[in-house]
Amino acid sequence: MKNKMSFPLQEGEARPSRCPDNSAFKQQKLPAWKPQLTIATVLSGFFLIGAFCLAAGVCLILSAKSVREIQIDYSDKCSDCSKLRENSSNWNKECHCSINFTLEEDILDDVFMYYGLQNFYQNHRRYVISRSDAQLLGRNVNIKKSYCAPFTTYQNGTPMAPCGAIANSMFNDTIELFYNLNSSTIQVPLLKTGNSWWTDKNVKFRNPKSYNLSSAFAGTARPPYWQKPVYLLDEEDERNSGYINDDFIIWMRVSAFATFRNLYRRVRRIGQFVNGLPAGNYTFRISYNFPVTRFKGRKHVILSTVVWSGGSNPFLGIAYVVTGTAATLTGFVITAIHLKLRKKKTYFQKQ
Repeated sequence: MKNKMSFPLQEGEARPSRCPDNSAFKQQKLPAWKPQLTIATVLSGFFLIGAFCLAAGVCLILSAKSVREIQIDYSDKCSDCSKLRENSSNWNKECHCSINFTLEEDILDDVFMYYGLQNFYQNHRRYVISRSDAQLLGRNVNIKKSYCAPFTTYQNGTPMAPCGAIANSMFNDTIELFYNLNSSTIQVPLLKTGNSWWTDKNVKFRNPKSYNLSSAFAGTARPPYWQKPVYLLDEEDERNSGYINDDFIIWMRVSAFATFRNLYRRVRRIGQFVNGLPAGNYTFRISYNFPVTRFKGRKHVILSTVVWSGGSNPFLGIAYVVTGTAATLTGFVITAIHLKLRKKKTYFQKQ
């Protein structure tokens, strides 16, 4: 490695200065405010923060408790279907079960239906990255070079659409809700679109461009655990099929915890359900397709309302209460220490 050549300064030539310019900014002479941490300002800060966090926490907890929610575990109630689904050779056989329940009071306003999974870990690194975002944008990509392995292609070379472990494990139970009024049974109208995030639906997911969906996905095959190809996810509405299907989009946003819930449907407020769900007898009819016994999981279906702070989740309120309590206790401890030291100082001054 050659050394850089240095040239001596000529006679009378000044050495260039490396000092910063003599400006207020570069010389750090701009006006600034430095807080004076007196005992009064410190204690008032702790007590104000404590009071604010306690008030906000109480409001959030009360708000979460005002949410109307009913949760039904159907893992054991559909035990026959569960045994059928544990045998993978029965993938093409249908199995249905019904669960009756009663609403003692009306559930007013918007009612949301969720499916919940317990002991299903989506936070493993290999699982989280097992997807192709380029493929989900409708681009023609070589998924063999993606992180989708081993769910990339079949032995004959046919690529999977969509690829990856997340898509392959998509929740595929079908849940319907019926209202039992006297001797008649009324199906509760449910909305299956408009449930995903706008950015996901319009930015992160796209179908391949073609004159129809079946030709757009020509030359591809469904994932191994799916019962039908991606372009038939919603046979009634092509605008909700393929990669832009709401159920698929919601499933692709993985959870950080082993127990989670995903939005499945919303009650359409028309007819007898214009104000929500009236009190009475109801029935869930479930087409059981998603096995959970092998990983000791549980499945739930949840009906819930929402409030200004969200759903029935008191965690944020509890966190605020804990933070406010800690800040208030710290303020009292500092006050006690200050009074004790001030008494000692006064005592020694008198001596």
